[in-house]
Parts: sequence; C-alpha cells; structure tokens
Amino acid sequence: MTKKEFLDAIHGQMIISCQAVEGEPLYVEEKSIMYLMARAAKQAGTPAIRTSSIRDVVAIKEETELPVIGLVKIQYPGYEGYITPTMKEVDDLTAAGADVVALDCTLRKRGDGTTVNEFIVQIKEKYPDIILMADISNYEEGINAWKCGVDIVGTTMSGYTAYTVSGTDEPDYELMERLARDTDIPVIGEGRIHYPEQAVRALQTGVWAIVVGGAITRPLEIALRFQKKIRESR
Repeated sequence: MTKKEFLDAIHGQMIISCQAVEGEPLYVEEKSIMYLMARAAKQAGTPAIRTSSIRDVVAIKEETELPVIGLVKIQYPGYEGYITPTMKEVDDLTAAGADVVALDCTLRKRGDGTTVNEFIVQIKEKYPDIILMADISNYEEGINAWKCGVDIVGTTMSGYTAYTVSGTDEPDYELMERLARDTDIPVIGEGRIHYPEQAVRALQTGVWAIVVGGAITRPLEIALRFQKKIRESR
C-alpha cells in the first residue's frame, strides 16, 4: 500500500488500536489473540489497525488484510521512551509487513546517545519508502518530528510523559488543533479518547484521523472506568 492509498483510506476515520502486552488480561503467552479484536474492529468499519508486537502485526494482517500501524513496546536501559526505540524494532516491523511504523519521537533521553532527529535520518536512509508515524507528547515535539520528515504526527504520548501529565483524563484537543493547523502533514489524534462524543470532537479539531484503543479493546480498562464512576457516585 502506498502512502497516498493509506492516507486516503484513513482520512476522517477512526483507526482502532488492538494491543495487549505482557501483564495485561488479554495477553496470552502461547499465541496472539489480538486478531480477534481486530476482526471485530474490521466488522465495525475501521480502515486500519494499530498494534504492538511483531506477532500481532503478522496475525492481524493475516486475519483482516487491513493496513497496520505497527510498533514494538520494549524498555531498554537508558531509554526513556519505549515505543520502537531502536533500529532492531524498525527492522523487525518492516520484515513483518507493517504498513506504517510508529515510533517514540519525544525529546527524551535515548540510551545510545543519539537524538530522535538522528534516529529518523538513519531510518529513512535505510528504508527510503517507509511510512513513519511520530508518537509525540507536546507541540514542540510534533513540530520537530514534522521538520525531521516523518509522514504522520500522532498525539499519542500527550499526558504520558513527565512534562505533559496534567491531571485530566480528557483528550488533548488543543494539541490536536495546533498541530493540524501548523503542519502540512496528517495529524492523528490519539490518547484518552474514551467516549464517542470525544471521538467526534477530536475529529472536529482538524486532525486527519483518530486512533481509539483502550476504550474499545481493553476490557479491564473499560470495566475499571465503570467501577470508578459507581464508586464516585456513592
């Protein structure tokens, strides 16, 4: 799938994130079961799937034949980011057939001493046709990733870095709007979109598309949100 084909397919749409990592209820060590979540997501009309781990990229592509935004979550010593932090993960995702590779493009410390700017250059030199999605947490990082030549900027990490924690559980609509206005590449609104009304509002900020994950594909998170509201009402 070409970049244009992918971007045309997702424009104005909701991408569903189907992920389960070790320690989560839907993570099964013996075999990926995320393809079942992806099956439901496809039936619901999503144009693409975002997923983590090589095995889930492979299983979901086989099951759905939808384009996949792939990433690998792994924590290396010295790295503050954990989303596709090194070339090894990029190599593995490319070999697995990920249509888009998502990576941490925050300005946090990288254990190999390189900057994220240098890492992006290295990736594009090795894979000139790769489609890169930059997961960022604030405006500065989004602008930096855009200037580095990524193809898509996602607000994925807003609220998940030490310097963007705000105490709110709302999507970062302001960040979505500013980046959609001030860059000339597609911006994907992602992060803390829990309800359909929030999804609609996120798309109204001018972003190219949105990603919704936990609100749809993480049953423990969904159940806990209900329980919290019940406790607060007492």
